[in-house]
Amino acid sequence: MKNRYQAKARSWDSRRIQELRRHLGLTQQEMAHRLGTRQQTISEWETGQYQPRGASATLLSIIAEQANFKYDATPKAKTP
Repeated sequence: MKNRYQAKARSWDSRRIQELRRHLGLTQQEMAHRLGTRQQTISEWETGQYQPRGASATLLSIIAEQANFKYDATPKAKTP
């Protein structure tokens, strides 16, 4: 069976996680439920205390792809 998702585990920073959640119109609690994690974990990701890795990063990428959430995996250069 061919995998229909082409999502790759990308580096998710706090800003991108919050942008994805808001794009989906979800609360932290709702996002946590969707990912099978705790609300506190989503909060820790969004404040930069921790970063998602492994399966969590892959799930975020799949959800982003399904929601047509466009993002760049590399941080944008700061303009002077």
